[in-house]
Amino acid sequence: MTKSKILNKEQIQQKLNRMAWQIYEANYQESEITLAGIKGNGFVIAERLTKIISEISEIKVHLTEIKINKREPLHSPIELSLDDVNYADQVVVLVDDVLNSGKTMIYGVKHFLDIPVKKIYTTALIDRKHHRFPIRTDYSGLVLSTSIKDHVAVELGANEGAYLE
Repeated sequence: MTKSKILNKEQIQQKLNRMAWQIYEANYQESEITLAGIKGNGFVIAERLTKIISEISEIKVHLTEIKINKREPLHSPIELSLDDVNYADQVVVLVDDVLNSGKTMIYGVKHFLDIPVKKIYTTALIDRKHHRFPIRTDYSGLVLSTSIKDHVAVELGANEGAYLE
């Protein structure tokens, strides 16, 4: 199986900077927002977006990790590292690394529908457009047309990059 790099470390940072500005521009009148990163790379990306938004604006950004069983989301409860009261009546931005079928993202959104949030946005570093659920990204770093057989892997940290396998 061949592995092709589609984003390097610098390109990932550029995408995150742009996404952070888009989130800020859409919410510049808010005093607080919550970024909910899906466990794993989604949370790491949410941490980075939180840092950038905090540097470019006065918006107070709450960060929470959302734990979802990606394979069987109905078989275990969705857990967050913040209590419901921390994001009630706020803008929530749900963050993941790759949006493929939309299954994980839609179950993440479903969790927030039980709480009186002001708005819910979705963002992913890479949107593959193979959606099987009625979900889309409001902010994405890269929209990538791939075959259904392809796999997109995002590595963050030492060997940072996004790869098409």
